[in-house]
Amino acid sequence: MEAEHVEVAVQMEVDSEGPVASSAPPPPNPPTEPVARAASLPPILAPSQAQVGYVYSSKMMMHSCSRGHHEEQPERISRIFDILKDAGCTRKMRRLPIRQVIRSEALLVHSEALWEKVMAIQSMTDQDIADSAAYYDELSLYVHKSTPYAARLSAGGVIEAALAVARGDVKKAFAIVRPPGHHAEPDEHMGFCFFNNVSIASKVVQLRTSVKKIMILDWDIHHGNGTQRTFYDDPSVLYISLHRYEGGHFYPNGPFGNLTSCGQGDGLGYTVNIPWPEKDMGDADYLHAFQKVIMPIAVEFAPDLVIISSGFDAAEGDTLGECHVSPTGYAHMTHMLSALANGKLVVALEGGYSLDAISVSALAVAKVLLGEAPPQIESMVASEVATETIWQVAMEQSKYWKNVDPKACEPIEEIEPITFSMSELLKAHRQDYLFRTHSMVQVPLIPKALEEQFGSQVACTPDIMDNDVLVVFVHEFGNLRAELDSVIYCDVNQEHSYLVDCSKQVIAWVTSAGYALLDVNVFAKPFTKSKTRHADDPTADIMTYLWDNYIQLTEARRIMLIGHGPGCEALMALMRQRPVNVMKSVRAVVQVVGNYSVPVTPGDIDSLRTWYYKNSLIFIPKDHDILHDKKIMKKHGSVMLSELTRQAEETKPIKLIIQALPVIKDFVSQRLASAPVTNGDS
Repeated sequence: MEAEHVEVAVQMEVDSEGPVASSAPPPPNPPTEPVARAASLPPILAPSQAQVGYVYSSKMMMHSCSRGHHEEQPERISRIFDILKDAGCTRKMRRLPIRQVIRSEALLVHSEALWEKVMAIQSMTDQDIADSAAYYDELSLYVHKSTPYAARLSAGGVIEAALAVARGDVKKAFAIVRPPGHHAEPDEHMGFCFFNNVSIASKVVQLRTSVKKIMILDWDIHHGNGTQRTFYDDPSVLYISLHRYEGGHFYPNGPFGNLTSCGQGDGLGYTVNIPWPEKDMGDADYLHAFQKVIMPIAVEFAPDLVIISSGFDAAEGDTLGECHVSPTGYAHMTHMLSALANGKLVVALEGGYSLDAISVSALAVAKVLLGEAPPQIESMVASEVATETIWQVAMEQSKYWKNVDPKACEPIEEIEPITFSMSELLKAHRQDYLFRTHSMVQVPLIPKALEEQFGSQVACTPDIMDNDVLVVFVHEFGNLRAELDSVIYCDVNQEHSYLVDCSKQVIAWVTSAGYALLDVNVFAKPFTKSKTRHADDPTADIMTYLWDNYIQLTEARRIMLIGHGPGCEALMALMRQRPVNVMKSVRAVVQVVGNYSVPVTPGDIDSLRTWYYKNSLIFIPKDHDILHDKKIMKKHGSVMLSELTRQAEETKPIKLIIQALPVIKDFVSQRLASAPVTNGDS
């Protein structure tokens, strides 16, 4: 698309927040406010010396879901605008015009077919919208007659914010827009997104200003597949994404967001993916990624403009993202990016679905844009999962960027031959403790991959083969509590650091009751340098292996499954893989999940779901999300027995299991005394 084809003819409107701009045609139900030329509008902008701008219009809230509550709700932008206004930020910022993206601009990124498909939505009747709900659900979208208008405003708003910064009208800008855009691909709308706002704005800026090298940093919890697709072969745009990946099983799914997706053709090396393998990533993990990979690459690339695809769904409190980035964490990331491109920075809203989290995170970012120093951060250390991920990303990106040093991402490499990891030491201690205290022995694992990941983490009592009752206890490693001697150097005070292991009480109860025990620690080593990790869930692999090679060979006909924390999903994976055998032999399933997602049985195995409902007991804290979802609650038998969990003050499974242990003992005793409940086929 040639530059001269990108023509912008806009007129200004007046809304409740100030002037906004749009291009014809108007929305299906256009606003009734008077239309006037920009020159005739009363001045409402901040003083001319203001170096930070913002874009906002409540008209983007017209895009709403007629079927009720939806995560991508209109209030996402109004809550952000209100908190910035209440904090006095908007008085220090310059209000920038907003308008609808025009066709020629959208076609810089999207196909004509997609443009026409989105525009056709404004002609849909209410019945058309209802009839097409299933189609749009498949694309993770909802539509409204005003969707095209809101989507065009959203894209146009980011364009105006980016142009204002690129031209030097302001130094920085915040585009408070919706619907989001980074999932929208050149030929398809998806994932709450209709037009790819940031991609279109980048193309327009390159065509209409002297800015040519653009860095897009996408910290939304979901991979920005649409943005990556747009610039995958383009060396003028550096796209970096931090996202929850989970082996390609987290939205938008597939391998495109893997760390080996680095671009193609002339764009090879200009795509950088930092794929978190699990949830619960926090400030230390994100800042580690910035220090070791993102900023070294950004400095070497030397962009003329930086655009943040700023989804706040990795924020603490967002139930879709399930991560723990704090407002302070966002502030520090913004501060680091502000040092690039001579300070030219645009923040464009993407996802983020907790109204509280998205507003306080946006406020933290806005304060940094206005020149405030980010709050001081406390001492923190990146998780093992994060450091392993960053090391692998650094290994891949060092092929393309001289500033990336993989050795700096693995600080113990030089002394590795004479070191023991904390997990190795604790596993060895636990193995010795179980043998000395309960005569438990290690269960050998024949497959090499399982031995590498779970070696010395599966143990059993001596009577496992000939006891009629077998308890299978599946849990995580335990909590390591460390006290620091020095905050600056993170020196650990060894005398005041300890391992909290709730399994001690459970094991003591099981062995004293005369039951056989199979103890499974599912804290798999996240990565191996030989890259032998299974593509599938390793906890499912270990459970099916133990069932086929040990549990079924025992004399146990009354089996109790107890899951703790991440071990709950491992048990559910076993039930999905071996439903008939499980229903025949297992008397009870107890799950202490804490604030983890409660695993559910597959909907395509009705007999398993019915059996599980009659034989399960689940413990959750009183503030768990499941208590607000009646559909999920109906799938668990524990709903009838969960009064304790409604009163529980503890949210961590490591403490919740201590509270729940008396009830678990009674439940197991009752199940052992009763006749087995089967699926009716046995």
